[in-house]
Amino acid sequence: MDYKKFVYEQKKRDKVLKAKTTKVVIKEIRFGPNTDDHDYDFKKKHGEKFLKEGAKLKAYVFFKGRSIIYKDQGEILLLRLAQDLEEFGKVEQMPKLEGKRMTMFIAPKKK
Repeated sequence: MDYKKFVYEQKKRDKVLKAKTTKVVIKEIRFGPNTDDHDYDFKKKHGEKFLKEGAKLKAYVFFKGRSIIYKDQGEILLLRLAQDLEEFGKVEQMPKLEGKRMTMFIAPKKK
């Protein structure tokens, strides 16, 4: 009897702890190395909205085919995004090239 009561209490505690945990939502924004200003502004607004909602932002530049020669342009684009979204979130991971993708993570600022 005592053991069953112990198991019941433990399950109850686990359920309460699980209810208190927050799920981390990651939203993605994809750029090309030669993304134009209007497209950039449009995607930046979406990034602002995601950070205001409390979601993490994963911004990446995808290099197709021979566009990998524009690595520096991709990095400049991501750093510009980080600078523009500075008041909404902080950079968690600086731009890093992984295969054909250059990714960067931005975490929302606490309220």
